[in-house]
Amino acid sequence: MPPAWSRHIGCSCRQRSAPIPDQEDRDWQRLDKWLWCARFMRQRSDCARLVAQGSIRINRQPTEKAHAKLRVGDVLTLPVHNTVRVIRVAALAARRGPAPEARTLYEEVAEAEL
Repeated sequence: MPPAWSRHIGCSCRQRSAPIPDQEDRDWQRLDKWLWCARFMRQRSDCARLVAQGSIRINRQPTEKAHAKLRVGDVLTLPVHNTVRVIRVAALAARRGPAPEARTLYEEVAEAEL
């Protein structure tokens, strides 16, 4: 008698579907990673710690999760250097580049727009 595994050779019951492509960095990005790439903090662990404190809001909703999904158009409220900044995500980061490149990732939201 052939081994049990040989019955499944060529059988569609064992075929796996194609893996779902990772959409991170195309459709969304982790909050802590984006903050680090946008140069709000020097270290990514500092960004994660800031989020864990519950100080950051995404679209007016408080979050304590560093892995929260951030998308283009989201509005962030965050405390930085003893002030509260409100910014809109303009782009997702491909890398942590120089400061002029980091400034293109967001735009300041005027108080009248809120």
